[in-house]
Amino acid sequence: MKAISRKTSRFATVGALAGTAVLAVSVPAFAHVSVQPEGTPAKGGYAVVDFKVPNERDNASTTKLEVNFPTDHPLASVMPQPMDGWKIDVTKSKLAKPLQMHGEEISEAVTKVTWTADGDGIKPGYFQKFPVSIGQLPEDTDQLVFKTLQTYSNKEVVRWIEVPQKGQAEPENPAPVLQLAAAASDGDAQGAAAQNATDDSKPAAQDTTAASKSDSDTTARVLGVVGIVIGAAGVAYGVLAGRRRASA
Repeated sequence: MKAISRKTSRFATVGALAGTAVLAVSVPAFAHVSVQPEGTPAKGGYAVVDFKVPNERDNASTTKLEVNFPTDHPLASVMPQPMDGWKIDVTKSKLAKPLQMHGEEISEAVTKVTWTADGDGIKPGYFQKFPVSIGQLPEDTDQLVFKTLQTYSNKEVVRWIEVPQKGQAEPENPAPVLQLAAAASDGDAQGAAAQNATDDSKPAAQDTTAASKSDSDTTARVLGVVGIVIGAAGVAYGVLAGRRRASA
């Protein structure tokens, strides 16, 4: 019994250490400021993205967020969503090379959006999303980098500005990176629409088949019950007839 107890104790210790290791590895991955698209951001299109900001401190709140927009691939349209408890400032700068958008020349673009808390901000143990509509997304790059500064109520500033590199370990303070999907061609869009139309028609056919099968099953069950009732009635009639003949 003592041997079994010691073995169980060792398993429990190993399990606890493994759990701690997983926690130690997984927590930092969730603690980074990140950018998350709502849907698929395709090159040449528009998108709504959320800057997800977790609070990494136990004794301070996040009171300010500064997101710097890429100047190498400027975005002509940047519209943050109003948020209760936060003041929003949008900074625009002149472009060295004007953009062409919908036949118009754009000479300036948003280079930074700043959210400043009017109240407590993001308290310890919580996170918040900061939605922004952006476009037109560039067609000559696969990603957009948004270098970000996170300020706490104790005046600490965390600089999320390190650009992750392929084939290398993730930096300590990685900048939020938005991956862009390939632009959909007209042919692809038409094919997708046709496929969606075909897919939409399939459930109706399946429902019809299922309904027909259900009706057939119901009819069979009804006929079966009727047959049982008729058979029982015949047996009862035979028994009564036999009793009458015996009495005669």
